Amino acid sequence: MSRITNPSYVTRIMKERGFSTKKRFGQNFLIDQNIVGRIIQTADLQPDEWVLEIGPGLGALTMHLGEQAAHVVAMEIDRGLAAILRDTLVSPTVTVWEGDALEADWEQLLLDAAWQGERLKLVANLPYYLTTPLVMKALESNLPFVSIVVMVQREVGLRMLAQPGSSDYGVLSLAVQYYCQASLAFAVPRTVFLPAPSVDSVVVVLKPKPPQVDAPRAELFTVIRAAFQQRRKTIRNALREVAAGWGLDTDQLEQALHAVEIEPTLRGERLSLEEYSRLTKELLKGV
Repeated sequence: MSRITNPSYVTRIMKERGFSTKKRFGQNFLIDQNIVGRIIQTADLQPDEWVLEIGPGLGALTMHLGEQAAHVVAMEIDRGLAAILRDTLVSPTVTVWEGDALEADWEQLLLDAAWQGERLKLVANLPYYLTTPLVMKALESNLPFVSIVVMVQREVGLRMLAQPGSSDYGVLSLAVQYYCQASLAFAVPRTVFLPAPSVDSVVVVLKPKPPQVDAPRAELFTVIRAAFQQRRKTIRNALREVAAGWGLDTDQLEQALHAVEIEPTLRGERLSLEEYSRLTKELLKGV
């Protein structure tokens, strides 16, 4: 077993460095080599591929990513952890960048590390408190990700994969469908972390693809967000404010719903991405 996933080593290195985990950064270190191996296998790295990693922690994943990929850029917000990584992961194939991944210019970080457009993957055990914005940043970026393999809180993973009609279905589900093909790789129990979090996790694979719907993206997601802002509202009531903002009255909203064969009394969680796209385009005809 790699020492980086050995609980005794993790405890010792933290004590030696005077380091303690910080809840505000969602720090839970992976201490199961089998799980690390399954993530690496799921990522299916090739020698010519580059990897972005967010929240490397003590480097349990980073070490193996660096052995299999051409180069890894690991983004770590915690100064103490970044210092430990620089000391323990001395490798020409690993660049440790200290800072906030959500605020960082990922493309510039890659270019600074000598990336020249090689195949790129995102592989990470994401901090739970920032999972959704980080996933959305990856999906909305212009970076040519071949795949995104991330460990996330189980409940978030279920929302990412949810289909219409499910209580987990929402804005995140539709965003994932819009940008990529998603699948569940495997479940991860809370017991494989130190300290153990209060929730279980899953590893999700996202494979970016061109959008399969043709409504303008900004307007489409304006409609989608409005539909889920108050989940118990009917689609007719949920979209009244958006329609008014676009200069449409209630009658025009009703007409648009009927034109695309959507029952006005349905709730937003019943509509597919394709139906949201058709509705958005129909509404825009009256603008």
